[in-house]
Amino acid sequence: MFELKVKTRFAGAHQLTMVGQKCENLHGHNWHIEVCVTGKKLNSAGVLADFGDIKKAVREVVKGELDHKFLNDLKMFEGVQPTSERIAVYIAQRVQALLDQGQEEEIRVSKVMAWESDDACATYFPE
Repeated sequence: MFELKVKTRFAGAHQLTMVGQKCENLHGHNWHIEVCVTGKKLNSAGVLADFGDIKKAVREVVKGELDHKFLNDLKMFEGVQPTSERIAVYIAQRVQALLDQGQEEEIRVSKVMAWESDDACATYFPE
């Protein structure tokens, strides 16, 4: 099994209820996102996947859909709070959908880490 990891970041604001006094105020984070993909077979070039293809998919989701947004107002979080956990799930699902469109070999998003600060993150492991 092989694993590749790419990192990116985005700035976004959210407001959470019933998770703690400070979080109930409108506030923002500079999220650091790590996306890992796994696969069993290398392609004909000897790589699991092109890092550029993975970065492009991650960038499309993170920079294109989440960056500099008030996350509570986004359709994908309608009716739910945009917690770090839900951000990680959303990124995993969207990146996987994009990778499924453009890859010859089967690679799977195995883990997404959404760091909301230097010392606190939520990790999602898709099944």
